[in-house]
Amino acid sequence: MESALKSSVWRAVGLSPANCGRWWGGVRYRSTREQWPPPFAPPLSRGGEEGPPRGRIGGGQRPPPALPEVSRAESCSSRGGLAPRSQPRPWHKSYERGAGQAAPADAELWSSREGGFAKARKRLERRPLPIERTKGSEVLFGIAPCSLALSQSRRDLFRLFLKQGSGSRRLVMSEFVLQATARGVPVHHVGRRELDALCRGQVHQGVCLEATPLRFKSLEEAEKPDLGDEESPNRQLIWLVLEHIQDPMNLGALLRSAYFLGVDRVVTSQRSSCPLTPTVSKASSGAMEVFDVYGTDDLRSFLKAKTAEGWEVVGTVSKPEDVENVPVISCLEFRWNKPVIIVIGSEGDGLSLETQLLCHRMLAIPPGRALHPGIESLNVSVATGILLHSICSQRLRHSD
Repeated sequence: MESALKSSVWRAVGLSPANCGRWWGGVRYRSTREQWPPPFAPPLSRGGEEGPPRGRIGGGQRPPPALPEVSRAESCSSRGGLAPRSQPRPWHKSYERGAGQAAPADAELWSSREGGFAKARKRLERRPLPIERTKGSEVLFGIAPCSLALSQSRRDLFRLFLKQGSGSRRLVMSEFVLQATARGVPVHHVGRRELDALCRGQVHQGVCLEATPLRFKSLEEAEKPDLGDEESPNRQLIWLVLEHIQDPMNLGALLRSAYFLGVDRVVTSQRSSCPLTPTVSKASSGAMEVFDVYGTDDLRSFLKAKTAEGWEVVGTVSKPEDVENVPVISCLEFRWNKPVIIVIGSEGDGLSLETQLLCHRMLAIPPGRALHPGIESLNVSVATGILLHSICSQRLRHSD
């Protein structure tokens, strides 16, 4: 029986006995795990021997469907010589349901492959067209930063990118075109994906502007009086000094608050601090485009020099118990009677000990309730806004 079965299988798949010794071992192993004879096998002959399957005339059973043609490389693999599992076998239980179910499975497989090809093609079509950047440039994004950068002369401007079919913002886009035309800046209408690629996925509101970066100004320029200061020499001055502010969102929010509340100068330490990036400009709602920021490599020498000139240096702290050798008062108790410098520390560590010792006083914001551990402090930009409003409102009272 076994030799007859071997011969029938070899003839069906077109293989020679010399090449399929190992293959037949796997078949014999698998066949012992199935029910024998198979459901379509004819009844035993009178002599008790099993014969090959017969048609309806001889045995009344339907003959098994022919095995699909497979190559020798597929049938006799180097790893045991077993036939691929995806190929149906006449002794497998799946033939109880008929061989007609193999065709829908193959169709489903090819359909899934065609669907994958279609998706890959769509991904390629959706891929944004590469836009080569001008050397040494950066990309501003957002309506307010781009509009204010176009209205000022602080940057060299290269190209303005507007979203195609802006819909409800057509009037805003028309104003951008007028601004860019007046400055001689080329305007390009591109798709949303191109804008997303230009600003690396930031919220661009349909506008991107390629321009040169802004740099910190030197302290020598900070000493020059503004036009408003010359007209009112008795005007009280307030400067904001930032030590190691690293988050661009915090720096942008600080600049926006300082500009809104009337701070005269913003000075930052250049080491371990965030530069003036497009993200800072967006977080400041464009205030960075009209408000100068000054940088220094030696913040402590700068504070000592301003103290010698008669300025009061005031630091900030979230926990008064952490400060030694410097008096701490509430921001509500502070009286502004001379030029003042407000020093703000980094997000996590606050002011360094060396900077604290250069301050005349330290300001704290009193909480409105008993605080849970871990949330005893405010975000640095929020705390700075509260302190600046508390101090700058005194300027308004003095001017009335």
